[in-house]
Amino acid sequence: MQFFVDTANLDHIREAAELGILDGVTTNPSLMAKEGISGEKNILQHYLDICKIVGPGRDVSAEVISTDFKGMVAEGKRLAEIHENIVVKVPMIREGVKAISYFTEAGIRTNCTLVFSAGQALLAAKAGATYLSPFIGRIDDMGWNGMALIKEIVEIYNNSGFETAVLAASIRNPLHIIDAAKAGADVVTCPLSAILGLFYHPLTDIGLEKFLEDYRKANP
Repeated sequence: MQFFVDTANLDHIREAAELGILDGVTTNPSLMAKEGISGEKNILQHYLDICKIVGPGRDVSAEVISTDFKGMVAEGKRLAEIHENIVVKVPMIREGVKAISYFTEAGIRTNCTLVFSAGQALLAAKAGATYLSPFIGRIDDMGWNGMALIKEIVEIYNNSGFETAVLAASIRNPLHIIDAAKAGADVVTCPLSAILGLFYHPLTDIGLEKFLEDYRKANP
C-alpha cells in the first residue's frame, strides 16, 4: 500500500520524504487555505514546489474548484501543465464524471474525490479515474462504516477488472491506516501525524531503553 500525505504544508511533506516512505501528496482548497496560499499564481507555484520536494514518479493531486464541465477541463489542463507528477483532482458530481472521462481520453490522470458510496465508485471507474478517494473519516462521523465501503469498492473493482486505484482518504489515526491496508486499499492519504503514529509502541520504548541501559553498564 502506498503512503500519501494529505497536506499543503511543505515542511510536513519534506519530513515524510526524508523518512523514505512518501509515495505522493494529496491537497485540496481547504488545505491550501490553511497554509495561507491564495491566488491562482501562488497556488500553481505551490503545487510546483510540492512536486519538486516529492521528486519524480510521485503523484501530487491538485484539485479543481470549478463545478461545471468547461471550467473543470480548463483548470485541469492548467494544473496538468505544471509538472508531470500532477494528478487532477475532480469532485464526484455529474459534471465531474464528464470531466474525468474527457481527461482520460486526453491522457490526463485524475483523482475522483468526495466519494461516499459504491455506486459513485462505479461511475468514477467507468469514466477511467486513476484514483478514487472514499472519505473514511467523514463516513464514520455519520455513524456508518467507512472501512466497509473500502472493502465493498475493492471487491467490485476486483470483480470487474477496473484499474482505478482505491485511495482511502479522510484518515484520522494510525488504526485507520492499518484497517485500510487490511481492507485492500491501494493507497492511504492522511496527515503526517497519523503516519508518525505508526512508529509508537510502549514495548519498543521499553526494549530500547533496556538495551541502552545494559550497554552503559557494560561500558562505563
